[in-house]
Amino acid sequence: MQPRRLLVIRHARAGQSGTTDAERPLADEGVRDAESAGTWLAGQGLRPDHALVSAATRAAQTWDALARGAGWELAPDLSRALYTAEPETALDLVREVPEEVVTVAVVGHNPTMGSMAQLLDDGDGDPDATNDLVASGFPAGAVAVFELDGAWGDLAWAGARLVGYRGP
Repeated sequence: MQPRRLLVIRHARAGQSGTTDAERPLADEGVRDAESAGTWLAGQGLRPDHALVSAATRAAQTWDALARGAGWELAPDLSRALYTAEPETALDLVREVPEEVVTVAVVGHNPTMGSMAQLLDDGDGDPDATNDLVASGFPAGAVAVFELDGAWGDLAWAGARLVGYRGP
């Protein structure tokens, strides 16, 4: 069985306009960064078959730009819970992904996405990716790529190998 892949993604840089925080759109720079990240992910041979995305405007727009840059046509599962999720809640949402899914992308917010990326790392992956992830602070537009051998429902902290990292 091929390993499952989990893409932990922080939404790209947002603008300051919007009537509420949840309605803040991406800045032009954020759109470009997300499209570039999508191109990078596609170049790594990654193609999610499920996307769990915060319902906040900037997260949904990040997914749209990522998918455009990668050439993916996958409608996201927009989650209101992911907008305010703590790391444990975000992990629970991933555990609920259908077992037939091989690669899932999660697009959310800090501090949750950065914490989740650090907590998932089992230390057996790419040491350069781990160093870059820790040193970066997981900025807007960051992407961490994990592999795991078990079922989504069994995913635990320190339960996945960090095999790639890309900052904006």
